[in-house]
Amino acid sequence: MTQHIICFGETLWDILPTGKMPGGAPMNVAIHLSYNGFTPSIISRVGNDDLGKELLTFLKSKQIPTNRIQQGETHLTGVVKANISDKNEVTYKIVEPVAWDYIQYDEQVAELVRQSDVFIFGSLAARNTVTRDTLLRYLPLAKLKIFDVNLRPPHYNQDLLKTLLHQADIVKMNHQELEEIISWYDITGDEQQQMSFVKKEFKLQLLIVTRGENGAAVLTGQGYAEHPGYIVEVQDTIGSGDAFLATFLTNFLRLLPIPKALERACLLGAFVATQHGATPTYDPQEVEEKMADLFHLEPNQTATDLENKRGRALE
Repeated sequence: MTQHIICFGETLWDILPTGKMPGGAPMNVAIHLSYNGFTPSIISRVGNDDLGKELLTFLKSKQIPTNRIQQGETHLTGVVKANISDKNEVTYKIVEPVAWDYIQYDEQVAELVRQSDVFIFGSLAARNTVTRDTLLRYLPLAKLKIFDVNLRPPHYNQDLLKTLLHQADIVKMNHQELEEIISWYDITGDEQQQMSFVKKEFKLQLLIVTRGENGAAVLTGQGYAEHPGYIVEVQDTIGSGDAFLATFLTNFLRLLPIPKALERACLLGAFVATQHGATPTYDPQEVEEKMADLFHLEPNQTATDLENKRGRALE
């Protein structure tokens, strides 16, 4: 059975020193999911302008349906100025207001959300009251809600994040976002203990924390797993976390063991970091074979079996 996945939020152009590239975390995740054999829907909004039309054309070239992406006359298609002077820590200047700040509620889309199997959303799209209100009307209708935290200062606040965390079933955040959320509470302990607190506080099914080149960790009701990651030559990290999430979700939905899903997610996230832009075209199986050969992995071997890897993976 093929699951129907919806990605809600921003579709935009990343403005890089080398030119513009399509971007926005929900759109990136949708494209990486399409590489894995899904046909996700995107709920978003672009302007009725050249950039908006070009973005829709790009999505069609990636076999992504665009019929749920609204086109507006009042606001321009979103752009983000990305600073990649530090390849490992990209910073962003996100223009506002833009079209995706004004995603309108639609009853037909609400029915689509009810019928979907997975609903993926982030915090950035909720910066404006219009899109935020639309999101908060759709969330109660969704079956499995996945929150990709993706904090971009100053476009969030503590109350908003708590509201979104309480709505979620599965949450992905990076280690810096975990530290910020933990700072709201009088909590001590190591990362695993912090993850346990967040999972319990917000009644989550599953919590994922990424650590950049140091891999990632997952906490479920059945236990904890972590992976040390892969050391690669980074071009830029744009879209690496989106590839990670899409790959993890793909394997999670296909009922692979969590440690294996985590390993594959780290592998694809590392691969995308070796490429330019957020959504380089690739075949996941070919990438896994190529990366496994690069790291000399045997079919049932994990990176933790390699002496040049850091950390550990717990079953």
